[in-house]
Amino acid sequence: MERAKVNQNINLEEYKDIWVIVEQREGQVLDIGLELIGEGRKLADKVGCKLVAVLLGNGMEDKASELIKYGADKVIYGESELLEVYTTDGYTKIISELIFDRKPESVLIGATTIGRDLGPRLAGRVGTGLTADCTVLAIDETDGKILQTRPAFGGNLMATIICPKNRPQMSTVRPGVMEKGIFDESRSGEVEKIDVSLEENDIKSKVIEVVKSAKSHVSLTDAEIIVSAGRGLGNKDGFEMIEKLAEAFGGEVGASRAAVDNGWIDHDHQVGQTGTTVRPRIYVACGISGAIQHLAGMKESDMIIAINNNPEAPIFNHAHYGIVGDLYDVIPEIINELNK
Repeated sequence: MERAKVNQNINLEEYKDIWVIVEQREGQVLDIGLELIGEGRKLADKVGCKLVAVLLGNGMEDKASELIKYGADKVIYGESELLEVYTTDGYTKIISELIFDRKPESVLIGATTIGRDLGPRLAGRVGTGLTADCTVLAIDETDGKILQTRPAFGGNLMATIICPKNRPQMSTVRPGVMEKGIFDESRSGEVEKIDVSLEENDIKSKVIEVVKSAKSHVSLTDAEIIVSAGRGLGNKDGFEMIEKLAEAFGGEVGASRAAVDNGWIDHDHQVGQTGTTVRPRIYVACGISGAIQHLAGMKESDMIIAINNNPEAPIFNHAHYGIVGDLYDVIPEIINELNK
């Protein structure tokens, strides 16, 4: 039976520490878990509390110990064959029971397919709020609450949300937005294995088979160099030139929503609020105006190079280097130089 969905007369002083839910697939920790540890470490240091990583799966002892090296003060892990593959019921039961028992002040979850399923169910079970798809997390200097910022109203503004009365404060965080925790072999901490009380009857939906589709040829999240194009490209054929530039750079091809909506390229290539959030070393924006929805997905790039024939394009306000000119004149020259 689920707990009541509203916490009444809650004592905020009982809730301590920042938790991150670390996601694994086939026994491998996903990068988003390490990103949450990296961001959680900063928040915990500001608040003066512990950073606790929670990891569920099967045969996860080595991975649990490794999370200490990435910045966690403590790792709570549970093992069961019923946790090897994610199920809403199984993971919600174990994690919600931990929350009720241990009372964390904040819980961070990756905004992955799994996290977007798990986060709302956990929030409903424990009776708290959830801020989805956060791109910025900060600490309010006055009272220590987490300031949870996310795009709102179609990305036309950024909303900062707080959870003043309920605990834990819960957020899902977009993959690729935060920096990973730095691996430090010398770090030590506590690793606790919990007893998992989970039976097959607790899980209403059964995973019969995991069918893997062919891997997409584009992996924007891991790319160190991305060459993106937008409406300024003018037509689908222009992406042949963009592909040549990306090849010359040794990078991947990205796109704005306008290019995807026009049918010029697949959604897998889309960067931005409704696409993929990226943090490459070099991001080349070709014919992209720089709308806030696109900037939300790439503004943390180490270096941004903008090519646009409009000197007033907003993208130039965020670019480290800007080239004003017709991209069909500029890009071939860049390709020629790179190929030399």
